[in-house]
Amino acid sequence: MNMREVSADDVELEYVSAAGIRERESLGSLWPVRFESVRPEHRFPAFRGQGNWCGWYWSATCGRHVGYESWLERDRLMLLDFDPLVTGMASQPFQLSWAGAGAKRVRHTPDFFVRRADGTGLVVDVRPDDRIGPDDAAKFAVTAAACQSVGWDFARVGTPEAVLMANVRWLATGIREYTARRSLPV
Repeated sequence: MNMREVSADDVELEYVSAAGIRERESLGSLWPVRFESVRPEHRFPAFRGQGNWCGWYWSATCGRHVGYESWLERDRLMLLDFDPLVTGMASQPFQLSWAGAGAKRVRHTPDFFVRRADGTGLVVDVRPDDRIGPDDAAKFAVTAAACQSVGWDFARVGTPEAVLMANVRWLATGIREYTARRSLPV
């Protein structure tokens, strides 16, 4: 698919509403949905021998847990939680699909949808720079073009700077402990 020719009607979007109802239409029809409030497209399983670390991060911004599939995604959630422009976020909020080469459907589930204070949307994919192959790069490019077609921003982010993350982890731990102490009965 030529990135300059991607329109919101070329891309199908599928998601599960907060009420548990699966919806599927073109991105052009569904882009106004409050994706920061939907259910994740996939579960976040944990099992012995698993190669990645799935879990749930308590977000002060959202007032609820937000899932992640790797420590790198968890770190990005922490950074989003400290961003004063972020008012909501959801993990794996929807699946996008489009016609690829030979009319074969290409599917991609972005890692996060972020709502900003000004009402704009941001779609985030988390992947280290050294782990992006040609197929991934093509999916990210189509996703970016589709997002642009409906006025959303798109960011593919990698590994954050080590000192920044050490400070954010330290602050996040302090905030969680403070919040836990405040909720204990006196």
